[in-house]
Amino acid sequence: MAVITVSRQLGSLGCDIADAVAGQLGYRKVWRGLINQAARRARSPGMALDMLDDLGLLGMSPSPSEEKAYLNAVRELIEELARAGDVLIVGRGGQAVLHGWPDSLHVRIIAPLDVRAERLVARHGISALAALARIRASDRRRKRFVEHAYHVDWNDPALYDLVLNTASLDVTRAAGLICHAVTSMAGVKE
Repeated sequence: MAVITVSRQLGSLGCDIADAVAGQLGYRKVWRGLINQAARRARSPGMALDMLDDLGLLGMSPSPSEEKAYLNAVRELIEELARAGDVLIVGRGGQAVLHGWPDSLHVRIIAPLDVRAERLVARHGISALAALARIRASDRRRKRFVEHAYHVDWNDPALYDLVLNTASLDVTRAAGLICHAVTSMAGVKE
């Protein structure tokens, strides 16, 4: 399998699962560094701050030309990574950029809102209300990014080959399912 994209909801364990999958398969994991690389390529360091600001607290307002250059750079980088192969790309709409790409697996990791909130409370020591607010803001921002950048609905299951609900799956099991899908698609016997 040349490339895996992982779209995840905040609190769904998506980043932990991506780490486990990349480790098991020996794939390079690309995540936030892609944001910085694209911003450098687009010559717009402010875009990196804006993209890293999941909650929209910084109030950054990049110009339309900066935004367009950044989005072009993201697309180019994702396609370059896919061509190189053996890569797991977390976020940035990889499932939209590489939709229909050969040798790709697009994964969506979800969990119910209450489960996600409980995880944030436990992981960050914040209140349940703060966790819910953070999740809702993150979901809105991620959904808006994918819709704006690629004109698709982030929640559309047709963008994904595999959707995992981590309400009843731990990191190990979820990673195992993804690795199984990758090896099955590649025709490798386990």
